[in-house]
Amino acid sequence: MTADKVKEKGIPKHILITAWAIALGAIAPMLDSTMVNIAVNQLTTDFHTTLGTIQWAITGYILALAITVPVSGWLMNQFNGKKIFIGAVIAFGVISVLAGISWDISSFIFFRLLQGCSAGVITTLMFTLLVKTTGQEYLGRVMAIVSTPMIFGPILGPIIGGFIVQMASWQWIFFINVFIVLISAPLMMRKIPDFEPFNKESKLDLFGIMILSIMSATFIYGITKAADHATFNNHETILWMGIGLVLALIYFVYNRIKRNETVLPMNLFAHRNFAASSAGLFLANIAIMGPMLILPLFFQTFLDCTVIQTAIALIPQGVGMLITRPFIGKMIDRVGAKYVLIVSLFLSLIGSIPFIFITDHTSMIWISIILFIRGASVGGTSLPLMSEAYTGLNSKQLPEAGVGINIIENLGSSFGSAIIATAVATVIQGFHPTIANQLQAYHIGFLVATMILALIFIPGLFLRNKNKAKDTLTLE
Repeated sequence: MTADKVKEKGIPKHILITAWAIALGAIAPMLDSTMVNIAVNQLTTDFHTTLGTIQWAITGYILALAITVPVSGWLMNQFNGKKIFIGAVIAFGVISVLAGISWDISSFIFFRLLQGCSAGVITTLMFTLLVKTTGQEYLGRVMAIVSTPMIFGPILGPIIGGFIVQMASWQWIFFINVFIVLISAPLMMRKIPDFEPFNKESKLDLFGIMILSIMSATFIYGITKAADHATFNNHETILWMGIGLVLALIYFVYNRIKRNETVLPMNLFAHRNFAASSAGLFLANIAIMGPMLILPLFFQTFLDCTVIQTAIALIPQGVGMLITRPFIGKMIDRVGAKYVLIVSLFLSLIGSIPFIFITDHTSMIWISIILFIRGASVGGTSLPLMSEAYTGLNSKQLPEAGVGINIIENLGSSFGSAIIATAVATVIQGFHPTIANQLQAYHIGFLVATMILALIFIPGLFLRNKNKAKDTLTLE
């Protein structure tokens, strides 16, 4: 290989610096959203409240994030993206302090809602701004960098949260965000370039934003009720999911009337890569994030692990991600997202199928190996889909595409947790509470996740390979 080719393949320094700066800004909300789950018992005790009430702090965060996503698209169209992103990161840090010093459960839930709003802006802008600064040649490697917080959050969040709760108190789950922001904010101010408004002429689509926000919130709330009732056949889930479907239909008709001049134009899905990536990301978030809910419970229920032991047991999964992630980005740029996705899905199945047969006597060595394989394949499943979603779009479509991808991922994550939790709870309720029957319930949960994982092969086949996708990303 000649020196010119090596130089050509290297990521320009300014793009690399921008990617790392944006990734640092997104670390706090990505970790925070999952670390809180570890502290549920402590929160229930300290606030003298019930698990159901505490759950509102977790569900409310997700709902607030989902509601803010459509607004973020308009903010990018009207204002300097750099200022909006940094402002949201600083706001998240300030609100984290308030959440940490909450004086009662009501104030805690309120501050969690505000956190969710700022997190919605951060997660929507992070990908869109990176796509704006790079081209197709470097997109895979750059996405591997900037998406690290989003993927590491669900994997490393419970681990870090477990150590914090064990060594200090739940308040430090929020206080630690201040240190992250103090480090990332000055770096972002210096290293992230200014971004001109994407489409200053666009008007605030209040009706579209309202419909999409409420639709996302009702879908997510409805699916969480399925987990609460341990069945999808309950009046609350049917009611809220039905309202969500009606709102989706209203938005579709509204978009047709407005001829795609909306906050999320439906003609985006006419792009094959965007449509296939969206379907794949929805399934991937169900299959990957869903088991993250029951894995810690498995260790604590069947292996008698403490919170800190559970956190340690999950480390191999994070190590697998850490080792393979840089190579995945390079392979996407070299051979194309389609081939990387297909190979990664096979590895994902190898790291998922054994959990269908795992027992309380399974060696921790084997479990660690399986978790490592699972972690190693996670990036190769999500990264190709994320990078290909923007291929073929022009600059003015990026904010709308960012809105669409975030809504789809939020819905997928929520559906994943609820579907797996409901599957496990339904089976447990149908049997006597013996160890064998409880194990069977967890096996069903892992089986459901594995089947959904296999379905990703279908949208994956519609992704374009490298030579067809090359130079189709238009950002001028």
